[in-house]
Amino acid sequence: MMMQLFTKLARRKKEEIKDEKIFLASQWQLMWWKFKRHKLAMVSMCILAFLYIIVLFCEFIAPYDPWERFEDYKNAPPQLVRFYSKEEGFRGPFVYGMKQEMDMETFRKVFVEDESKKYAVRLFVRGSKYKLWGLFESDLHLFGSKDGPVFLFGTDELGRDLFSRVIYGARISLTIGLVGVFLSFILGTLLGGISGYFGGTIDEVIQRTIDFLVSIPTIPLWMALSAAIPQDWSVIRTYFAITIILSLVGWGGLARVVRGRLLSLREEDFILAARLTGASEWRIITRHMLPSFASHLIASITLSIPGMILGETSLSFIGLGLRPPAISWGVLLQDAQQVIAVAHYPWRLIPAFFIIVTVLSFNFLGDGLRDAADPYSR
Repeated sequence: MMMQLFTKLARRKKEEIKDEKIFLASQWQLMWWKFKRHKLAMVSMCILAFLYIIVLFCEFIAPYDPWERFEDYKNAPPQLVRFYSKEEGFRGPFVYGMKQEMDMETFRKVFVEDESKKYAVRLFVRGSKYKLWGLFESDLHLFGSKDGPVFLFGTDELGRDLFSRVIYGARISLTIGLVGVFLSFILGTLLGGISGYFGGTIDEVIQRTIDFLVSIPTIPLWMALSAAIPQDWSVIRTYFAITIILSLVGWGGLARVVRGRLLSLREEDFILAARLTGASEWRIITRHMLPSFASHLIASITLSIPGMILGETSLSFIGLGLRPPAISWGVLLQDAQQVIAVAHYPWRLIPAFFIIVTVLSFNFLGDGLRDAADPYSR
């Protein structure tokens, strides 16, 4: 009986301490605690952090230059990294070499493993030279082999390592979403804030503009705007042009969210108090209204990034976005447009796997942030 009594008292004390901790916590602490309970969001955040680390150090992580050609390995399949061989047992990571043979059923040349050749895979191998972030020249790569080529994702029709090209493609495909959403965020919050706070004629003009943009079919609009980009533009200029196009199309949804929130806030008591103290309209919007639903803006931004990534991928896939020599996941998927090519070389669809994982991760992260935005809900 005494033990049960002590157990109940200890449990009650623990609950009191927990309740006190919740009562004294700030809004951001409550949001973080609730976000941590969303397991998919936490896993997605780790996946995205890993992908953006790859973006920062893609030159170091990629084993080869993305434009380097291996003439003897065109359309070579992915090589499996092994740790055991029949003759030697465990010998560390290695891949078998490849040789071409004639498939007597299809009369096509295919690659098969050559077990007489073993290429040891090592960390921190010297290879092709590069400039990290365009500043530091080096030839050190995360992994590779001095004995022969290693193609984890196979090669394309020109003999270029697909793994290296996917790693380099992540830099454009993942950053175009961030840059595009940043521009959309500025347009959406600015125009949505003006529309919701001032109302009247300004509100009507902005809302009718949004209605016009929403009524236009997205893909034809992207195609028309992308077709206006000169063919002789450099990769950098084309990249920023695509980013601006996606931003101009995607700001309407956020603007409506901001407008709706401001309409409900502008008659609140704390806004009236700010007006009575002589605060300017700009200060009321930026210092009192927007911070009150900043968490909702963060969740909205996170859910908008996948749309930007899919927009760039779609434009590049149909040939109206980025074009070679630019490398993005959409550009890489151009090699998978033909069904026959995919049937013979299915590894060309590997960039689509990265797109799916990235979009799902952003969606799960956005769901977690959206739930955490209201930490008092159950």
